Amino acid sequence: MFVQAAQAMGYFTVVLDPDPASPAGVVSHQHLCAGYLDEAALAELAERCDAVTTEFENVPAQALRRLAAGCRVVPAADAVAVSQDRAREKAHFAACGVRCAPHAVIETEAELAAVPDALLPGILKTARLGYDGKGQRRVATRAELIEAWTALGGVPCVLEQMLPLAAECSVIVARGANGSAVHFPVQRNLHRNGILAVTEVFEQNVPQAIAEQAVEATKKIASGLNYVGVMCAEF
Repeated sequence: MFVQAAQAMGYFTVVLDPDPASPAGVVSHQHLCAGYLDEAALAELAERCDAVTTEFENVPAQALRRLAAGCRVVPAADAVAVSQDRAREKAHFAACGVRCAPHAVIETEAELAAVPDALLPGILKTARLGYDGKGQRRVATRAELIEAWTALGGVPCVLEQMLPLAAECSVIVARGANGSAVHFPVQRNLHRNGILAVTEVFEQNVPQAIAEQAVEATKKIASGLNYVGVMCAEF
C-alpha cells in the first residue's frame, strides 16, 4: 500500500527486501532482492533514491546509517534503533515522562534472580524481534520465569507485570522535520489469542480523556526521538 500510494503521487519506487515474493517488491518499479545489510544493494538503493524510509521497525539500524551517507533517510537510524528494543523503548518513555507498566530488564542470570516478586505474575518478552504474541511467555511463578527465559534462549528480555487492562488503544502520528505533528483518530484494538484481530475507529470509541492522554504521550515519544515520519504507539 505504501508503494502504491507513492506511485499514485508520481514517485518512482525502489524496494529492498530479501524475499523474492515481497508484496511491496512485486508492485514496485524496482525490487532489489538482497539482504538488508548487503553492501552492493544498499549502495544501489542510495544511488537510485532521493529519500529512503522503512515500513517496519526491524530493518537493521546499521543499514539505515549506511544509506544516510548517500541520501536522505527518515526516520533516522537512531530513532529506529530505539523502537527495535523493548528495554531501550521503556527507558526512552521514562525520559519523556510517559509511564509504562512496572517491569524489569533481564539480560543475565543475576538480573533474573533479582526480579522482584511484585512483578509476578507477568509477561516475559524478548527485548528484540517479538510481536503479536511471538517471543512472549506468561509466567506466574519464579520457576516459570526461569523456565521461560531459558526457553527463549536466554536472550535479553523484559518482564512486565501483568495488569488488568480494559482495552488497548493506539495512536498514529505523523511528525515533520520542523517538529509539527498531526494524528489520526485514536484506534481501539481487539485481540484474539494475543494477536490483533480488529481495529475500531469511530467517535468516542475511547473515552475522551484517555484519547487525549494517548495522543499527548505519543507526541512526547516522537519529539524525544526527533522523529520524522509516521509512527504508531500502543497503550
